[in-house]
Amino acid sequence: MKIVSYAGITKPRFLLVRYDLPALTFRTPQLISTSSLCISSYNEKRHGLMIRPHCSATRRTLSSSSTDLGLSKQDKFNRKREEVTSASLYTHPSLLQMKNERIANRTRVYEFLRSIGVVPDELDGLELPVTVEVMQERVDFLHKLGLTIEDINNYPLVLGCSVKKNMIPVLDYLGKLGVRKSTFTEFLRRYPQVLHASVVVDLAPVVKYLQGMDIKPNDVPRVLEKYPEVLGFKLEGTMSTSVAYLIAIGVARREIGGVLTKYPEILGMRVGRVIKPFAEYLESLGMPRLAVARLIEKRPHILGFELEEQVKPNLKSLLEYHVRQTSLAAVVVQYPEIIGIDLETKLLNQQGFLNSIIGLAPDEFGRVIEKMPQVISLSDRAIVKHVAFLKECGFSSEQVKKMVVGCPQLLALNTDIMKLSYDYFKSTMDRPLDDLIMFPAFFTYGLESTIKPRHKMVAKKGMKCSLAWLLNCSDEKFEERMKYDSMDMEEMEMESSFDFNTLMEPRNDESSDYEDDSDDEYL
Repeated sequence: MKIVSYAGITKPRFLLVRYDLPALTFRTPQLISTSSLCISSYNEKRHGLMIRPHCSATRRTLSSSSTDLGLSKQDKFNRKREEVTSASLYTHPSLLQMKNERIANRTRVYEFLRSIGVVPDELDGLELPVTVEVMQERVDFLHKLGLTIEDINNYPLVLGCSVKKNMIPVLDYLGKLGVRKSTFTEFLRRYPQVLHASVVVDLAPVVKYLQGMDIKPNDVPRVLEKYPEVLGFKLEGTMSTSVAYLIAIGVARREIGGVLTKYPEILGMRVGRVIKPFAEYLESLGMPRLAVARLIEKRPHILGFELEEQVKPNLKSLLEYHVRQTSLAAVVVQYPEIIGIDLETKLLNQQGFLNSIIGLAPDEFGRVIEKMPQVISLSDRAIVKHVAFLKECGFSSEQVKKMVVGCPQLLALNTDIMKLSYDYFKSTMDRPLDDLIMFPAFFTYGLESTIKPRHKMVAKKGMKCSLAWLLNCSDEKFEERMKYDSMDMEEMEMESSFDFNTLMEPRNDESSDYEDDSDDEYL
């Protein structure tokens, strides 16, 4: 027998006694009206509220309770186990079960990757697809982009990128910018991390920065194709400092766009480790700072040459081959590539070949390099062809050597044009060959634009002059000379040297920011 007291009655005046089953389950107390109680009391007429805890015997009857009492302990245990098993169908898996399932899924994914040749060792801790099918989809998509298993092994973290959430949005954005699909494969090989990037947070700000550097919209995709790593740089980091330093040493602000378009790798160079030491070393050779800036504007790729491994050893080699210390800066300005190529081998081979063809001595070889450093890159066939032409004109080997030392460009000019100039020299100008030996640069002047007009003017006045006095001056200077009654021999420049002032002259505002000078004429 249980005695249950009711709480919530304003003035309890009685106890309710009832028999109930021993197994009770308590449910949430509910507020009920006292009028619902079937108790004969004067309180029936009062309408108050009381709390009544509901008790039930879980739908068991007294007779069933009596039956339970008759069961053995084993039967009770079996019955309870059946109840637990039935209830477990509606419960969530445990944390341990979930962990074991994740391990099993990852194991299956790893087995798949190993079966196709991917080494998954670096993928531990990376969120991967839970099914082999999804992983297969990612691998197939990367294959369609041209990436091989070797490429994936070089950067296996790319397998953590979702095709729909990561890869497709990034590639669509690059395509809209103008990056050519034909370059996607090489683009991703160089910078696969781009597939992890957010278009809005990571990529778009970098593109906006490049446009702010006066890089033309049509050139932005070319910059990205040349140097995709730029998409991973922070705007306030290396990019801004490298540009600021170039402007500080004299690179024109309006030329920055062209410089970065030609060689965007500058954006990833550290000023203190790369750019500044390089610029200061060129200055130490005797090159004015402004000349260094102009050289970078025209040939920005020279900043990619390793100072200790390439530049300094190459200049040391030039000194060993009789190039004078005072001429090193001029040599670099004339042919910047000379500080970044495999120079020692070229010097050795070219010196030996020129010696065998025209008997060029080592010190003469040094003078030739000073006047035209591109000579080290001339092919044997080109040299032989030009030497043969000069000999056909009637010059001896010794005379050819003297002419080459005086004007190495003779070994690189168009022989058809040289022949026209020589024919005019012999037929119309009626001068001796010695004049050409003394001034071999005659062949470098335009026949129609310079040689013919000036010769006619001199002949009309009945003047006799050397080829150097006739040709080695500007048109304005020549007009002044024509006003003289006699030649001023002091004005004759027998041997010209490189003038840094020509490099540092103010740029014409109409000049293109994207000029791409070439040395193909010498090759």
